[in-house]
Amino acid sequence: MRKVSIDDLALKGKRVLVRVDFNVPLSGDRIESDARIRAALPTINKIIQSGAAAILMSHLGRPEGKPNPKYSLKPVAEHLSKLTGKRVVFIKDCIRPEVEKEVAALKSGSIALLENLRFHAEEEANDSSFAQSLAKLGEVYINDAFGTAHRAHASTAGIARFLPSAIGYLMQKEIESLGRLLEKPEKPFIAILGGAKVQDKIGVIRNLMTRVDTFLIGGAMAYTFLKAQGVNTGASKVEEDKLIVAKETLSAAKSGKKTFLLPVDHILGEKFEEKTQVSTACGDIPAGWMGLDVGAQTVSAYSSELARAKTALWNGPLGVFEWANFSEGTRKIAECVASATDRGAFTVVCGGDTVSAVEKFGLADKISYISTGGGASLEFLEGKELPGIAAIADKS
Repeated sequence: MRKVSIDDLALKGKRVLVRVDFNVPLSGDRIESDARIRAALPTINKIIQSGAAAILMSHLGRPEGKPNPKYSLKPVAEHLSKLTGKRVVFIKDCIRPEVEKEVAALKSGSIALLENLRFHAEEEANDSSFAQSLAKLGEVYINDAFGTAHRAHASTAGIARFLPSAIGYLMQKEIESLGRLLEKPEKPFIAILGGAKVQDKIGVIRNLMTRVDTFLIGGAMAYTFLKAQGVNTGASKVEEDKLIVAKETLSAAKSGKKTFLLPVDHILGEKFEEKTQVSTACGDIPAGWMGLDVGAQTVSAYSSELARAKTALWNGPLGVFEWANFSEGTRKIAECVASATDRGAFTVVCGGDTVSAVEKFGLADKISYISTGGGASLEFLEGKELPGIAAIADKS
């Protein structure tokens, strides 16, 4: 998949409208993680170094189509100013004549950030008039927001109809890195899939079934698969309505001669609480107890598989890693993925919780590629067309 990129457009002297993903976690006005902001810096720097003005637009949170100070992007503008060492002009809306006036006054090499796009309900509705109003602010459009590429919104898909358009460096990296998993992954290709729901991962499993050699399953979703095999899962979270899907998936893996590993032992909690009573089980889980992490035997089996990986994808933690009593499985698998990278394997981590885990354990710099997309990366790996990418023309 080769899209028109930022390097294919003449930028000098132009107002470049850039869709970024600055949907960052905030605590009051304090940004808890600026990874998504830093990920956009190469594209921003390219624009201003080319003698153009960068007009950035993003959403933050879910303000439900109306202004809400809690979701203002002003703290992000202030933080971006520190990262770039340049003044970032914060514009208090994203459409209206006064916004057009402020943008028109920007000089080449300057940076501006518009207020939260989702303060207008028309953004998520992909309203054509709203997209045209945004397009008036620029002469060129760059989409560098992979995290929202799976949404057909005015700023991600609609606007590309009205301006010469391209993808930015982050979007390009995402397409190349995730595309490498789908096109010709070096074998053995190991996929570690965890998290809460089978429903969220079933599309990925189906699309990767012909590509992946071994699936390592963890997190709450593992208990739906285990119950489908007849294992007693106690009080563990099980999607009863997905048991048939789980059985079909296990059957497909067997037919395709794929290794599909499930936890064989568990770290248990009596309640879903950080300070709950803790126990362990091998095989069946006793009534009244729930699996909240994988046990040592499972970690050992999964580690052996990862030791031979030449490509590894990880999406979804293996337990409630935020709580110390249930963090070991996720931490040890993170270390195994990092070791695989050290051995020359191509490793990809995606999904907000999984990224948080590798950051928490200080291993983020030991991963070949960390995706900025949650839902977008999953849909990409499912083989779906992402509207924000489809809106940009292919390279001829």
